[in-house]
Amino acid sequence: MCRILDFGKYLYTLEKEEKNAKKKQHIVHLKEIKLTSKIEDHDYQTKLRSAIKFLERGDMVKLTMYFRGREMNHIDLGVRIINRVVEDLSDVATVEQNKGLEGRTLVVHLQPKPNSKKKPKVITEQNAETQNEQSDEKKI
Repeated sequence: MCRILDFGKYLYTLEKEEKNAKKKQHIVHLKEIKLTSKIEDHDYQTKLRSAIKFLERGDMVKLTMYFRGREMNHIDLGVRIINRVVEDLSDVATVEQNKGLEGRTLVVHLQPKPNSKKKPKVITEQNAETQNEQSDEKKI
């Protein structure tokens, strides 16, 4: 049995199917955030915001804590900071891999939770006032 077809048309349909398959794919990127054990609060918050942005976009995050010189004597400070980051990101991400200490670096891989595509609700002063007013109306 033999089927006769237009080879050019066949190649065109294959190309179209490949393009449609590529459109539906999502490539997961690995983003790295570098920390030190002497990080200040403002810098910590900035790094945390960028990690949340990456995780909401669907990318994986690699937290890397570097220890230099005498900082190797105080690894517990770095572990505390890494644990704080993991705890702050617990509603958006899960720990995929905790490699621990490798030489002078402490590495943790975070993976976004499947339902974390939504942004967490941030309560501003206006939202708080309207929520208080609504709750007062319900009491009356």
